Amino acid sequence: MNQERSGPPTGKPINIEVTGQDFTVLGRNAQALKAYLDSCNIPGVEELKIDLERSKPELLVRIDRERSRREGVSTAQIGSEIRAAVFGKEASKFRSNNDEIPIQLRYSRVDREDLNRLLNAKITFRDMNAGGVVRQLPVSAVTNIEYTSSLGSIKRKNEKRVVTLSSNVLSGFTPNQVVTTIKEALNGFEATEGTGIRMTGEQEMQAEASNFLSNALIISIGLIFMILMFQFNSMNRTLMILSEILLSVIGVLLGYVITGMTLSIIMTGIGIVALAGIVVKNGILIVEFIDLIRKEQSLPLREAIVQASKIRLAPVFLTAASTVLGLVPLALGLNIDFPGLFAHFEPHLYLGGDQVAFFGPLSWTIIFGLTFSTLITLILLPAMYFIAERNSIRRRWFLRRLSRWAYC
Repeated sequence: MNQERSGPPTGKPINIEVTGQDFTVLGRNAQALKAYLDSCNIPGVEELKIDLERSKPELLVRIDRERSRREGVSTAQIGSEIRAAVFGKEASKFRSNNDEIPIQLRYSRVDREDLNRLLNAKITFRDMNAGGVVRQLPVSAVTNIEYTSSLGSIKRKNEKRVVTLSSNVLSGFTPNQVVTTIKEALNGFEATEGTGIRMTGEQEMQAEASNFLSNALIISIGLIFMILMFQFNSMNRTLMILSEILLSVIGVLLGYVITGMTLSIIMTGIGIVALAGIVVKNGILIVEFIDLIRKEQSLPLREAIVQASKIRLAPVFLTAASTVLGLVPLALGLNIDFPGLFAHFEPHLYLGGDQVAFFGPLSWTIIFGLTFSTLITLILLPAMYFIAERNSIRRRWFLRRLSRWAYC
């Protein structure tokens, strides 16, 4: 039974593709792999199914070419007659306004489902061996019937034949845990040379999304780094502000660990990329205001840092709190019936709507990361600024003494 899933289609949590060229060898390897995994009794696997169907019944109509040549009827005429009887043949078209509807003629259902009537269907042709005489010949006179079985379908991917083994994951297990166990079990299976085995489906989509989001995060950090360097013209200040991104990621991971929520690769990754642009504003507010106070009031380093942190405490805290509180309804899935509210003053409030499965991980990621980074930044960033400036003062003092010594 397929489980209800949210978000875009990604395939089943467990999806193993077996590829190869020889379909006989490929099917044998796929069946052996299924039996091997079933014998491993991997916990969390609901039921491993294979899309290879070998027992599909098939009726072959083989043309007796020697007899058909002797009778003067071609293989195309025989095939056309059987096809017209089963699938129909376009006799004309019906025009309705600007539409053309084809008119198909074929045998009735009773005749189509009766093999004897199909074989006794008359083939009307002109026998050129007898001077162009019009003749009729039953289909059974020039054909032989053979009952067999064949494959239900042959699937290809990237020009290679593929057989897929898939399964859902039982409740109480996460797909990543089960897939990791299956990958370890696959190391003990030896396939025929030329046969490839790889995990696809949901895990493949997660890997692609993870790579894309990792690249997006690196690019965003690079752009933020360039902007901060243009603004402050200082490597120390730039690295101090960029450290907030690391703090936000730590806050996200701690939040998921403490609450026990399930981490979504795609939505959590998008939330972390968004955090990279949100959390740095707090650092810019504090660092820029410390520089401004030191320049305008000529205060000592420690007093300037303390005064700037006190003044900027409320703006930094309130902007972060307003962002977090604004995301809480989306994270909880708060729903309001606005038509009912305006028409009958009945809002019908309830939590846990359908959108929470998609936007919940994104909202909680921003909430966890922004809360943690804001609280830590108010303490850690002024301390880093003080340490960096004190070391810079000491370094300048040492260089002056060194230059004086060298001059003397």
